[in-house]
Amino acid sequence: MKKFLFNFVLPYLLYVLILIWCWTIRESRKISGAEDYVRSLSGNYILTLWHGRIFYLFYYLRRRPDFHLLISPSLDGDLLAKLARLMGYSVIRGSTFKKAVSSARSLIKVLKRGERIIIIADGSRGPRVKAQSGCIQIAGITNSPLIPMTYGAERKIELSTWDRFVLPLPFTRCTINFGQRISVPDRPDDKIIWEKRKELGEALNYLTEESE
Repeated sequence: MKKFLFNFVLPYLLYVLILIWCWTIRESRKISGAEDYVRSLSGNYILTLWHGRIFYLFYYLRRRPDFHLLISPSLDGDLLAKLARLMGYSVIRGSTFKKAVSSARSLIKVLKRGERIIIIADGSRGPRVKAQSGCIQIAGITNSPLIPMTYGAERKIELSTWDRFVLPLPFTRCTINFGQRISVPDRPDDKIIWEKRKELGEALNYLTEESE
């Protein structure tokens, strides 16, 4: 019974809660041209964001089955995968820690089919707001541009979690912000990976400051 509630009832409750919560939020766009560019962009690309800025973007990007999310094959991951599918995303089950090579291959296959993935730049465990190398390497292998994105909220709660997870309060205003595409050369070496991690981190931090 507990498993049934966790896997089949709770996802629907959370889905309805997120829809109602985010429906009350007023929305603005920092750079409308950048968003229009992303929405009209064809072919493969990687959207990337900080872990602490997932909540409203999870709602904002909904109903896009061409966006693939990597979700761990854990019990909590089962719940999140069900919720993601209800929101209209495609889901890949895997982990960046366990069987990371297999997960990376799955993401690469999606991109080589001309589709898109969403990757958390600082991963599922941090360190906070420090871009990791995984998305850089995948971008180089698949010739996929990285597109940073974030949001800011006028009134919000910042949780005391490792990522300082941001929850916009109902009826506040959220500002959506997309950055310029970041290109990664084929098979980048360690020096280029370090430079691109720095570039991506600085871009995401700048977008976040601008959105606030």
